[in-house]
Amino acid sequence: MPAIHQLATLTSKGQITLPKHIRQALGVDIGGKIAFDLHEDGNITVRRAEHEHQDPAIGAFLNLLTQDIQAGKHIQSLPAELVQAMEKQSLYKACLDDSIDGDVVI
Repeated sequence: MPAIHQLATLTSKGQITLPKHIRQALGVDIGGKIAFDLHEDGNITVRRAEHEHQDPAIGAFLNLLTQDIQAGKHIQSLPAELVQAMEKQSLYKACLDDSIDGDVVI
């Protein structure tokens, strides 16, 4: 028996309202994204979708960087002045010399 069992009604437009306990369990609020995964056995998994950043300028930069890396071009560190200016604007402090844990997807 599941820890939470709630029902939702499908409207004529194919929409449902997620019950409050389910929204809370998923950690989603207004504007939040939910992913539905249909498995080969017919079961469906519902989970909170991670927010993907859609800034076109950042996307273009990452595509350019990917092309440079794939072409074997030498990638240099950022100039110290630029790093300092970026750190002043950042909410998070990072050490650029730290190693990266886990996979990096570009």
